[in-house]
Amino acid sequence: MNDVVKVVVVDDHPMVADGICAILSSYDDIEVLDKLCNGQQIVDRVAELSPDVILLDLNMPTLGGLSATEILLEQNPDIRILILSMHDAPEYVSTAMAHGARGYLLKDVPTEKIYDAIQAVMRGETFLCNGASASLNPKSRDGRESLTAREQTILLQLAQGKSNKEVAMELEISVHTVETHRKNVKRKLGISSTAGLTRYAMEHGVLQGTGVEF
Repeated sequence: MNDVVKVVVVDDHPMVADGICAILSSYDDIEVLDKLCNGQQIVDRVAELSPDVILLDLNMPTLGGLSATEILLEQNPDIRILILSMHDAPEYVSTAMAHGARGYLLKDVPTEKIYDAIQAVMRGETFLCNGASASLNPKSRDGRESLTAREQTILLQLAQGKSNKEVAMELEISVHTVETHRKNVKRKLGISSTAGLTRYAMEHGVLQGTGVEF
């Protein structure tokens, strides 16, 4: 790639952020615009900085990586977000990708993998480092794709008869985000109607709060 890729690093651990910035600054085709320490800072400054790629820590104070990803992509759907994390459990990886991240990197990856991940997402690909290569779509016991925690919440709200607008207000997210989650839930469960979602929720104990796995 000939164009310079503009990158922002967001991590509340200064040594980690400094190390990543130093690595990326050594590449001629990478420009590190800034390093920030929480998700709220990048949400507030994304328009000003206008990055191509955001390296975003998963766990941060004020606003964490998942919530920040959701907000950033609502406002800037073309931004590529790479999640940084110490956690390699499948549920972390799948949830991050379900929120719209383009890739998932563990903080102990070789330095060249960070560069590779940036180049991959700029090509329109997704990127998982070796340690996070668990399935993006873990299966539940009945063979369906598992719902993320947010999708389970959306399912519960819809099964209670709430509209997309009501769910958006309840969860403090946009109507567009609710609709996206709703489509994902229908796709994963193989259900095409709201009535079908309600029936599924009743049959699997969702409305009774039984904690059934999806």
